[in-house]
Amino acid sequence: MIAPRITLPKPSDRLPLGASGLFVSPYCLGMVADPETVLRAYESGVNFFFLTADLHWPLYRGLRRGLSKLLEGSSRRRQQIVVAVVSYLENPLFAAFQFHEILDAVTGLGHVDMAMAGAVSSQESLHSRLDSLARARLANHRGVRAVGATFHQRQLAIASREYGLLDLSCIRFNSGHPGARLDLFPYLSPRRSSLLFNFKSMLSAISGEQLAALGLPAASWHPTATDCYRFVLSCPEIDGLLFAPQTPDEFDSFLNALDHGPLSPQEEQYMMAIAGHAGALTGPLT
Repeated sequence: MIAPRITLPKPSDRLPLGASGLFVSPYCLGMVADPETVLRAYESGVNFFFLTADLHWPLYRGLRRGLSKLLEGSSRRRQQIVVAVVSYLENPLFAAFQFHEILDAVTGLGHVDMAMAGAVSSQESLHSRLDSLARARLANHRGVRAVGATFHQRQLAIASREYGLLDLSCIRFNSGHPGARLDLFPYLSPRRSSLLFNFKSMLSAISGEQLAALGLPAASWHPTATDCYRFVLSCPEIDGLLFAPQTPDEFDSFLNALDHGPLSPQEEQYMMAIAGHAGALTGPLT
C-alpha cells in the first residue's frame, strides 16, 4: 500500500523516468496559450514538456514558441529539460516526418527525449504501438530514450504492465471520473519502475445555479480549477500530471494551491459528490 501524501509534489522535485536515465518534474507542461508561461514554469522547476506531432497541432503553438524562446542560445538548458512528443497515428506510428515537423518548429530542440503513443484504444493497438515504441527507443530514433502512452481505458493501462516497456503511462482521473480508485490504483505496486501521470484533471465549471439545484446554500464551497489539481495530486498513486495553465498568472495560482497540501478525505468526498450530482443534472462534466 502506498502511504498517503503529507505534502504535494513541488515543480523542483525530480522523478526517474523509468529506466531511461532521465529525470523529470512531477508536472509536465502542455498546450499553454502564452509562451511566457513556459519560461515561468521552467524558472519554478518544471523541466518536462509535452508536444503533439499531429492531432491538436495548432493548440501547441504557445508551447512551441515558449520552448524556442527558452532554448534560444542555451545548449545547457536543452540538457536540463525533457520533451515528450505524442503521436495519435496507428500505423506507422513514428514516421520520420512527425519528428521533423516538431524539430523544425522548435528552434534549438535538436532531438526528442520521449516518444508517446496517444489514446491507445484496443489490445491490438496496444501490442503494435508498444512494439513500435520499443523499436524507436532501441534504435535511438531522433534521440528517443524513453517511451510512454496515454490511455482512456484503464484496463489497457493495466494490460500495458505485462509488456514492461513503458517509462510513463498517462490516465484520466478527476472528481467526476474517479473509477481509477477501484480498478487501477489497487493493482499498482509501490515499487513500480514506471511513472503514472494524469491528464484531464480539470472538470467543466460547476455554476452557482447548479449548486442551488443540488440544494446547497450559496455559501457552500465551490471547487475551483486549482482544487481539481489538488484532488488528483492528493492520490499518492499519481506521480504527476500533464497540465496547461494558460498564462504565467494561472501558473502562479497553481503554485499557490500546492502550498495548501492534499485534500482531506472529507473534501475529496465532497468534490466527488458535487461532480456526480451535477453530472446527473446536466450530463457528464468530464
